[in-house]
Amino acid sequence: MSAHFHWFLPTYGDSRNLIAGGHGSSMSGDRPADLRYLNQLAGAAEVNGFEAVLTPTGLWCEDAWLTTAMLVETTETLKFLVALRPGLMSPLLAAQMAATFQWQSNGRLLLNVVTGGESHEQRAFGDFLTKDGRYERCGEFLDILRQLWADNGPVNYTGKHLRVEGAQAARIPDPTPPIFFGGSSPAAGTVAAGFADTYLTWGEPPTQVAEKLDWIRGLAKTAGRELDYGIRLHVIARETSEQAWAEADRLLGNLDPKVVEAAQENLAQSESEGQRRMRALHEGGASFGSGSDARSLEIYPNLWTGVGLVRGGAGTALVGSHEEVADRIAEYAALGLDHFILSGYPHVEEAYHFGEGVRPRLVARGILDDDSANVEPVRNAFLPSVETFGSAGKVSAS
Repeated sequence: MSAHFHWFLPTYGDSRNLIAGGHGSSMSGDRPADLRYLNQLAGAAEVNGFEAVLTPTGLWCEDAWLTTAMLVETTETLKFLVALRPGLMSPLLAAQMAATFQWQSNGRLLLNVVTGGESHEQRAFGDFLTKDGRYERCGEFLDILRQLWADNGPVNYTGKHLRVEGAQAARIPDPTPPIFFGGSSPAAGTVAAGFADTYLTWGEPPTQVAEKLDWIRGLAKTAGRELDYGIRLHVIARETSEQAWAEADRLLGNLDPKVVEAAQENLAQSESEGQRRMRALHEGGASFGSGSDARSLEIYPNLWTGVGLVRGGAGTALVGSHEEVADRIAEYAALGLDHFILSGYPHVEEAYHFGEGVRPRLVARGILDDDSANVEPVRNAFLPSVETFGSAGKVSAS
C-alpha cells in the first residue's frame, strides 16, 4: 500500500529560520500566517502531492477549526488534519463540528486529538485536571464520540469525568474522520490502543521508533484492534548532501545561544514523556555551543536534532540529498509506518524541495503511488510562484 504524506500549516507564523517556542510556550514567525499566506501554503502542499496539512493547537497559534474551514474554498483535494483538544469542548459539539466540516468540504477532515501535555497551558484554557486525569477524560470523550458516530440512537454515558444524556448527532460525518493520536506515556498508550485509528510518534532513531510501535501494537492487540502508524518529522532535502547540510548549518548558525538556553530550561519543565525523549536526543542542548556545526547534532544517518534546540514538540529533521532522504523514509516505512507528517523552514519553499526532489524517488521505490499526486496544479490569486518570495517585502528573508 502507498504511504500517506502530509505537510504542516504553521498558524503561528513562518520563517526562513528556526522558530523558538511551542509545547506550552509562545512562538511566532517573522512571516505572518495571515489568510493570504496560509492559502499560498495550502496551495503549495496541494500542488506537491501532499494529502493533508496538520494544524497545531495551543496558546501560541490560531484556532485550527476556523483556519482550516477558511482554506476549504481555495483548495480542491487537500485534506485538513485538525487539532482537537477534548477538554475544551463537549463530545456532541465535536461530533457536530466534524459532521459540518465533512459535509461542506466533501470529506476532507482528519482529526488529531491532542490531550494537552502541559498543565499550565491547560489551566489558561480553564482545564485543571492532572495529566493522568486528562488522559482518562480523553478516553471517555473518544468513547462517546465513537458511539455518536455509530448512529445507534441516543447516547447515555456516565464516566469519571464526562456525562451525557440523550446525546445524538443530527448528521453523521461521511466518511467518519480518522483519529490521529500521539503520546509516549503509559496513559497515552492505553487511549491510543482503545480509540485511535493512527498512532503518531515523533522522529526518534529507527530502533527507538520500532520499540514504540511494538509497544502500541501489543496494547492494540489486547484491545482487539489494529492501528495505522505515523511519524512527525521536519525535512531539509536538496540536490546534494552538501547543500542540505549547508542549509542546516545556516539554521544552526542563526540561533542565539541565549534563546537556546531559555528554550531548554522551559522544555525541561515539560510534563510530556515525548518531550523528555526529544530533549534526550541532544542531551538538553549540551552539544550546542559557539562554533557548533550541524553534523555534531546528527544522531543517526540524516537524522538531525537541531530543530529541537529551540522548538518544543517534533524536534528532529531528515537532512540530506533527495536520494538520502528517500532512503531514510524507506527505512522508517519498513517499520510499518503508514503516515509521514513533514515540515520545513520556510514551509512554502520546502514543500517544493520535497515535492519536486524526494517525491519522484519515493514513487520509483513504490513507497508512494504515482496517481496520488495532484496532476493539475492549482494556480490562482493565492498561489504565486516560489520565485515571488525573494522580492515580496512581506515575506522577504529575515
